[in-house]
Amino acid sequence: MSQVAFTQTLERLTAKGEHVQFWLRDDDAVVPTVALKRLLDLCADHSVPLTLAVIPRDTGEPLATALQARDNVAVAVHGWSHANHAGTSGKKQELGSHRPLAETAQELKAGFDKLSGLYPQQFIPMLVPPWNRIAPEVIEALPALGFRSLSVFGPEKDAVPPLLNSHLDIMNWHGVRGGRDPEELFAELAKLLDEQGRPKTIGILTHHLVHDDNAWAFLQALMAATSGHASCRWVSARGAV
Repeated sequence: MSQVAFTQTLERLTAKGEHVQFWLRDDDAVVPTVALKRLLDLCADHSVPLTLAVIPRDTGEPLATALQARDNVAVAVHGWSHANHAGTSGKKQELGSHRPLAETAQELKAGFDKLSGLYPQQFIPMLVPPWNRIAPEVIEALPALGFRSLSVFGPEKDAVPPLLNSHLDIMNWHGVRGGRDPEELFAELAKLLDEQGRPKTIGILTHHLVHDDNAWAFLQALMAATSGHASCRWVSARGAV
């Protein structure tokens, strides 16, 4: 019944003349895969803009060629190598305070330059930190490196550069490492929509490389329910910050 409750929430917004914006961020892209093509086709079928967080170190021309004709795709910088520098005792981080700031900044600049060169039309100067974690001193260094926005997970705060976050992670990273139950996800979305002070733009976070039937079923149902709905707008990260 949670999808029904979600749809009813959208109808209430319509009746009040209100609307909600969604944006879609998918992490860990490196090379063309069957799963990535499935996601790209799904987005194209429903006219949903997609932001791909690409890992710069390991990517190259094959992915750029595969995305060349996809005018609904924006490409953001997903760290440099998606390597964990926090050791085994703490939460995984690539962009923490475990290394000299100059080393981290050099890698981020290399990632920025590589992706902006590979994607002259699709690149956006957004940083998506691996594991959604980044040290304050790294954030402070971002504008000088060319970054104009930052995307992590959770409620946005006033920051420089400005935040455009994801708010709903469709994956269950503990235990099954598959997609969460679609009804649970729709219930969480309905709650987000009903909350006072809900995000201006609700971010949906996906990881195409590990999607299972639950993940694909939720995305299909969500896009079918929202694409073209009077109270819903899917927006690109390019214009949402």
